Amino acid sequence: MLVRKVCVVITARPSYARIRSLLHAINEHNDLELQLVVAASALLDRYGSADRVIEDEGFNIDRRVYMIVEGENCVTSAKSTGLGVTELATVFDNLKPDFVVTIADRFETMATAIAASYMHIPLVHVQGGEVTGSIDEKVRHAITKLADIHCVSGDQAAQRVIKMGENPQQVYVTGCPSIDLAMQACETQQQDVNILTQQLGGVGANVDLNEPYIIVMQHPVTTEYMQARNHVEETLAAIHTCQIPTLWFWPNVDAGSDGTSKGIRAFRENNPSNNIHFVKNLPPESFIQLLNRSQCIVGNSSVGIRESAFIGTPSVNIGSRQNGRDRGINVIDVTYHRDDINTALKNQIKHGKYKPDTLYGNGQAGNLIAEVIAKASTNTEKTLLY
Repeated sequence: MLVRKVCVVITARPSYARIRSLLHAINEHNDLELQLVVAASALLDRYGSADRVIEDEGFNIDRRVYMIVEGENCVTSAKSTGLGVTELATVFDNLKPDFVVTIADRFETMATAIAASYMHIPLVHVQGGEVTGSIDEKVRHAITKLADIHCVSGDQAAQRVIKMGENPQQVYVTGCPSIDLAMQACETQQQDVNILTQQLGGVGANVDLNEPYIIVMQHPVTTEYMQARNHVEETLAAIHTCQIPTLWFWPNVDAGSDGTSKGIRAFRENNPSNNIHFVKNLPPESFIQLLNRSQCIVGNSSVGIRESAFIGTPSVNIGSRQNGRDRGINVIDVTYHRDDINTALKNQIKHGKYKPDTLYGNGQAGNLIAEVIAKASTNTEKTLLY
């Protein structure tokens, strides 16, 4: 059997954490060869330069694709995706992969899916079949219809993919690779607090990681991007009022990110002595260890629903970004109002850790997905099945 070349395209900071265990599994598989493409905001300093973290953790990047058009609005999202199709088509033509892997539902992942599909390269989609709000919902299901192999997080996601007319024999319940990372981070020796503090970088208040603290990860909602600044100001007000030491991670590149960033910068200028430390990025394992130590995660990142459920960290989910996503009992959903956020946060801190939930997998997804790719058909013909 010939070694199969598997091209994994990472387009954003969180996507690396979502797929890292699969990268290791491909590297360790005798029948697979990893080709790694890093693109879009994963290359940009203001979003944490994920490419540097990737290389520091021992992975070789075969190609870098610069495709983000400045502006952080709906127009630039469309243009960035179009540019990505053009650039990735050239990359795939040069690398000649046997399979292309695309991750989840970020807007720019459409570029990966379109380029691979038009070039008749079998497309593997990880984390399809889920339900959320914003443009992610459309992107995820569009990629499902372009993908040839579906590696989903759970049984409900699998049923949704099949109901969309996909071949049940090409739908595999593997769990989410981000849970592999969460399990590994919790099982390995905990990093020294001084080392974690040094890794934080960033600006703002000094947060003693030996004392209670919370984490905030809030991104703009693309279908509500004009309200992004107002949304983040409500969260900032709530966190400032509670006075709990806070690690606040920088937003992603979605439409509305400029408004979110301006709200954060204005707050920093007007509140020089506050309880918040702002961070761009961390190695995935370090982040999970911080999450595990924290009292609660606040915001609208899927981390509050996926990884937090697995390790039992309380989560306050704000607004509509995660609407409809399967969730465990560790999540309290609230509106964008500061009083609602503050009340839920106090309740979650009072509750403390939840029982771990394997809703999104048991920590074996990377190996399972690698095995699926090693044995999968390379046929790219599709017929609607229902």
